[in-house]
Amino acid sequence: MFLCPHVFLTHRPFHTHIGYCSFLFLGYNYEFAGILPSLFMDGDEMYFSLENLGSQTLRGLAKKLLVYEPPSVNEEAAIKDDPSSHRVKLCRERKAAVLVCLFEGDEGELRVILTKRSMKLSSHPGEVAFPGGKLEEGDADDTATALREAMEEIGLDPNLVQVVANLEPFISQHQLRVVPVVGLISRIADFKPVLNTEEVDAVFDVPLEMFLKEENHRCEEKEWMGWAYAVHLFDFESEQGVFLIWGFTANILIRTASIVYQRIPSFPQHLPNFQQLQRTFNSVP
Repeated sequence: MFLCPHVFLTHRPFHTHIGYCSFLFLGYNYEFAGILPSLFMDGDEMYFSLENLGSQTLRGLAKKLLVYEPPSVNEEAAIKDDPSSHRVKLCRERKAAVLVCLFEGDEGELRVILTKRSMKLSSHPGEVAFPGGKLEEGDADDTATALREAMEEIGLDPNLVQVVANLEPFISQHQLRVVPVVGLISRIADFKPVLNTEEVDAVFDVPLEMFLKEENHRCEEKEWMGWAYAVHLFDFESEQGVFLIWGFTANILIRTASIVYQRIPSFPQHLPNFQQLQRTFNSVP
């Protein structure tokens, strides 16, 4: 049941604290942070308004993502059935989250905020990434981690972001379990980047749809434990320079774009990417 521009949710006891509110939406638990929607009660039914998202594009996207349910597999069963899946245990103990922050560009296109990691960092210096990092003590959940890291790295005020979905976890080559947290910004002009130069050299944005197109895309074949997999690379040029978006970050962007635009990439995919290979081995999302 939908009352546009309001969305229906089933009512359950929920907690609130500064910046957070938890709901059960059509059987799926969601955590909202930043811009809290206006709530309406009608008996045991709850509604929230999407009007604060501004444009019709962002409201439509929010409604689409709010009902997205990531694929899930019982990790405990996978561990029990396959002793070699100790990698799954390790990943669950090493959690991280990244913020996939979308906004509407000047021409109505969806764009995503990315960073270039500082050359001072010991791991992946100079590479393109999302704002994000490891779960820290005091983080309530993946959403809290992603928003905290975005604030620390690029000065993104959590109050500008409305979180609408968590995607399935991605597993890095270092066995880090990373959850992409999708957030929307309606007032992008209010975002004034303040970079933590110890971690970030640049912040920029790219059109999300480019990760479904063959233009500026190329693919390299790599090997892991004797199995071949594809590494996707995208070249992007802007006034800030030329950026190479590849590997783990590219995989999350391809997945996000596929969900948002509800279509598969136009470029050929003859081999699985590393994430797909990991899922085959571990049977976890």
